[in-house]
Amino acid sequence: MHSPRRLSRSGDATRLADDIRAETTKLVRRPAIWALLAIAIGLSLTFTYLIPYAGYAGGTGGPRADRGLAALLPDQLVGNSIGGLPVFLGALMLILGVLAVGSEYASGTWKTVVTQDPARLRVYAAKLVTVCLAALAGVLAVFAVGAVASIAVALAESRTMTWPGAGDLLAGVGAGWLIAAMWTVLGALSGIALRGVALPVGLGLVWLLAVQNLLALIAAPLLGWVAQLQKALPGPHAGSLVAALGASGDTPGVEARVSGDRAALIVGGYLLVFAAAGDALLRRRDIL
Repeated sequence: MHSPRRLSRSGDATRLADDIRAETTKLVRRPAIWALLAIAIGLSLTFTYLIPYAGYAGGTGGPRADRGLAALLPDQLVGNSIGGLPVFLGALMLILGVLAVGSEYASGTWKTVVTQDPARLRVYAAKLVTVCLAALAGVLAVFAVGAVASIAVALAESRTMTWPGAGDLLAGVGAGWLIAAMWTVLGALSGIALRGVALPVGLGLVWLLAVQNLLALIAAPLLGWVAQLQKALPGPHAGSLVAALGASGDTPGVEARVSGDRAALIVGGYLLVFAAAGDALLRRRDIL
């Protein structure tokens, strides 16, 4: 005989799995999600490979052109693939989280779901699992496109192909997923806090693309307390983590301010804090 507690846990796990499948289906059917993936791949391919290679081939300057051909070959795949996550690709991941959660307020889905089944935590957990899996898919797609681009460069220039070791690839994908998941969950939290899409997306982009860079480039060199504050923010730690794995310091947001191990712990901590904060907001207020 199974105890009631065991049956309850089994039922909860089954319902969670059903919720995850439903959320995954919903996400896959949204054109905006595919648009974000296409933009992420396009940005990564253009600024990591196409423009630098054009600068190298034409003998002109360009983003990272001074690093030369060596920066575009397969052995640099890990750093090239995760270098955009602290800023530009991170912004797209944040938008992913906002769209997945914040849009439910405009459509009234949150209210309907919670009214029918008051297990808010399970519904929220299913959304987080889904968007984190989507973030992993995005990271893997960027790695795959980067691999193809680096092969094309190596073949065009008749260079030997030397690939990163399996351990380095796993570390790169894992770190990339950790950073992408952090930004995605922050987007989900923003959507819950502001109950919508437009304002969370706008504020997130302003922070990631403008304020974060202004703090690093202008305020931090002049004010010591801002420099110290930088060591506590998620963006600089994401930049430190990708720098530790080979991302170029020429990439916006990439700078080794702390060790890679510490950066990974802080990024993981922010991921948990953002997830817990979103759950707390859902528990403590009504869905409108």
